[in-house]
Amino acid sequence: MEEVRQIVLVRRPQGVPVPEDFALATAPMPRPGPGEMLVKMRVGSCDPAIRGFLDDRPSYLPPVAIGAPINGMSLGEVIESNNPAWPVGTLLRAFATWSDHYILRGDALGLEQVDCAPDVPLQHYMGALGPVGLTAWVGLFEIGKAKAGETVLVSAAAGATGSTVVQLAKAAGCRVIGLAGGPNKADVVRGLGADVAIDYRGVDDLGAAISAAAPDGIDVYFDNVGGETLDAVLPLMRLHGRIALCGMIAQYNDAEHPHGLRNAWQLVVNRVGMRGFITYDHPEVLDEAQAMLDGLFADGGLKPLENVRDGFETLPQAFIELMSGQTVGKTLVRI
Repeated sequence: MEEVRQIVLVRRPQGVPVPEDFALATAPMPRPGPGEMLVKMRVGSCDPAIRGFLDDRPSYLPPVAIGAPINGMSLGEVIESNNPAWPVGTLLRAFATWSDHYILRGDALGLEQVDCAPDVPLQHYMGALGPVGLTAWVGLFEIGKAKAGETVLVSAAAGATGSTVVQLAKAAGCRVIGLAGGPNKADVVRGLGADVAIDYRGVDDLGAAISAAAPDGIDVYFDNVGGETLDAVLPLMRLHGRIALCGMIAQYNDAEHPHGLRNAWQLVVNRVGMRGFITYDHPEVLDEAQAMLDGLFADGGLKPLENVRDGFETLPQAFIELMSGQTVGKTLVRI
């Protein structure tokens, strides 16, 4: 009998995940029912949000059950189809599982056909030309309403989404300040075009360092971190500033001890809008976002920043390195 390989959750991580939290397992090859497709994974995505699904607590998606495959975004190829909208050979991305083959329906979360240019590496369509880029665009322009001439602050600016936000904001005519952990990552952020890159580990007072870089305040804060960083930024927001809450990396590995905001009153003082978002809650703007991403990439104005591994079995270690703060750019695994 044909088998499918899966990365399953063996135990719930305590803090940063370790290899013993995961296992490589096999199961019978699934067969598509009416309206379903059997998809072969081509590129697997490692995202910080996955860490939240591994805890037994409410989130915007149900937690992964012990013994079940990890949930995550995937780019795959349809190899068997009972859905005429998605014939055999179609490349698509969707929220699926860490399985080298999986079943999808036409209503799968984030399901999109991927039309690849022949000279573009496939993994880019899971990074800056895919969900990462769409998230950056939605947060920056739909939630943050960033405009030319404004000052944009980006946390985790050497990460997957942050590095893309830096480039999109520069392309839109904004002044960009990036926060990154360590001098090497700060250099990467400068290389992406940021006007200022701050190594938050190398300063004694993060708020003072940001204030020195933006003495007139911040118009848009694209937040990937939360915690103490968000608290430090709140008093620095300009009147009617906007904060796009994309992620909470500072708390994913320690969700039992969330950081309380001491400076929330500043939201009232400066009438700041702060909003969390999920990319696929905004389907009406995704075509516009994709067009901008594709155009910038074609013109050389968007350089995907990636950390790529090869082999299905490397997914757990790639994820562990991501959650340990060891990576730069988008962490992807080619199958």
